[in-house]
Amino acid sequence: MITLSQPDPQTDLRALPGYDGGVVFAEPWEAQAFALAVKLSEQGHFTWKEWAAALASEIKAATDRGEPDDGTHYYHYWLAAVERLVTAKGLADQPTLLARKEAWADAYRHTPHGKPVELRPRSNESDSIHEPSAEPTNQSAGSVHDLTIPTIN
Repeated sequence: MITLSQPDPQTDLRALPGYDGGVVFAEPWEAQAFALAVKLSEQGHFTWKEWAAALASEIKAATDRGEPDDGTHYYHYWLAAVERLVTAKGLADQPTLLARKEAWADAYRHTPHGKPVELRPRSNESDSIHEPSAEPTNQSAGSVHDLTIPTIN
């Protein structure tokens, strides 16, 4: 019988694809996706067993599509699993996630090189999409938007 437990980022780095004692995350968003999954699980939004099943499903789907199994897309699958669980658990819906992705992509395209990308609310954005805060707000307690994702410098 296999027992799944929540990872301890301090000791379980060896289990990550491509870990050779050096850099674990190729890009900051990978570390943020990792932290988001751990934080959502810690907050009880899903169990680590549910998480492992969602990630395994994403990896299997990628394999079925013929994508290479070389570890370079691992965190894309990780993020897809987070998105699937977030929608399945009612923390955000697909239109909200899509609007958020588009807003970040737009902010990225309009940010001068070397400057931090900042997402500013636009007048046509829904009030249900807001910046993450350190503490949940009364209006959206329990929402995925209430998480602060650590910044990797």
